[in-house]
Amino acid sequence: MTKPIRLVLADDHAVVRKGIREFLEEDKSIRVVAEANDGEEALALVAREKPDVAVFDIQMPRLNGLDATRRVKKDFPNTRVLVLTAYEDEPYIFAALQAGASGYLLKTAGSDELVHAVRAVAAGETALSPTVARKLVQRASETEPVQEVPIEPLTEREMDVLRLAAKGMGNKQIGSALSISDRTVQGHLANIYSKLHVTTRTEAVLFAVRQKWITLE
Repeated sequence: MTKPIRLVLADDHAVVRKGIREFLEEDKSIRVVAEANDGEEALALVAREKPDVAVFDIQMPRLNGLDATRRVKKDFPNTRVLVLTAYEDEPYIFAALQAGASGYLLKTAGSDELVHAVRAVAAGETALSPTVARKLVQRASETEPVQEVPIEPLTEREMDVLRLAAKGMGNKQIGSALSISDRTVQGHLANIYSKLHVTTRTEAVLFAVRQKWITLE
């Protein structure tokens, strides 16, 4: 039997935290092992529990979610951070991703989307709300193309995978859309990262948009 995803949840609103926990634990593959009311407490719990995933709000007492994310990525690199917040402003989004967050989800997300995001982040994928993904693509499309090193052309199927990744789809969703296995999707993504000299799907998508390979239409 597959072990459940161990998760630490941090949000300074107890009622909101309770609702998030109930959403998450409806899925038997996720287990919330600890809850925190602020960023400092969240770090202490991550240090104690060594969870697979930490879900952080941005605005929290004592230590905000962005600083907490930086600390987690520095001190506990095996724990992946999913930011769950009401803020959809670009500065927060970019700051969270630069801090090392593996995902950025808005609190308007439904329970299925939240569970999917936790699973994706735990599997090493990037999870973004569709609104967030569009903002990232929009920002990248406004910058000039940059190509500092020779880039090996992507195959047609790799471009298909990249276009769907740009829409915020996870591996299973991409595989379903293209009628291939999620393992095959992982293989295509690995090839894409190698060819583009990047390490994450967010970097790959942003690179492709800057090169005008992907548009918003």
